[in-house]
Amino acid sequence: MKKPHAVCIPFQAQSHITAMLKLAKILHHRGFFITFVNSEFNHRRLLHSGGLTAIDSLPDWKFVSIPDGLPPSDADATQDIRALCDSARFYMEQPFSELVLKLNEDASTDVPPITHIVGDANMNCSVRPAAEKFGIPLVQLFPIAACAMLAFKHYRLFIDRCLKPLKDGSMIELLVICLTKEPLSV
Repeated sequence: MKKPHAVCIPFQAQSHITAMLKLAKILHHRGFFITFVNSEFNHRRLLHSGGLTAIDSLPDWKFVSIPDGLPPSDADATQDIRALCDSARFYMEQPFSELVLKLNEDASTDVPPITHIVGDANMNCSVRPAAEKFGIPLVQLFPIAACAMLAFKHYRLFIDRCLKPLKDGSMIELLVICLTKEPLSV
């Protein structure tokens, strides 16, 4: 019986990468071959920090990178969040799809064909098309706090019920702006 192969792709911000790495380690411990996908920017940061030395010698584990379409940067910091969101939504679908095709074409006795894609929920626009195109089951990771998850799930209800932002207009307005790209009008 062939070993299952999970391709894990986090949203390209540190907390999301860390959460996906933890899940990937659990899957690896359960017998999965893991291909962990980072953007070229984050892959360079990981190499520079020496972060791969703890994992790169593991059998059945592979790190790969794909372009994110953002301008090159040598900064050792998280990239602009809005730019990362746009990249995930509008750019990374094709490079990810090409990677999935290549991984399956290069499948061998050492690297099994992909059986699962584990995608960060924020990467849905980039990941879902490849999963559907190649008929690979997709599992989504939501690496956020439960209360934030509920706020995202019910934000339309908040707006429909005309719930006003906090007195200082901070968090709920920021959430609405991020999701709708329009200020909350009350």
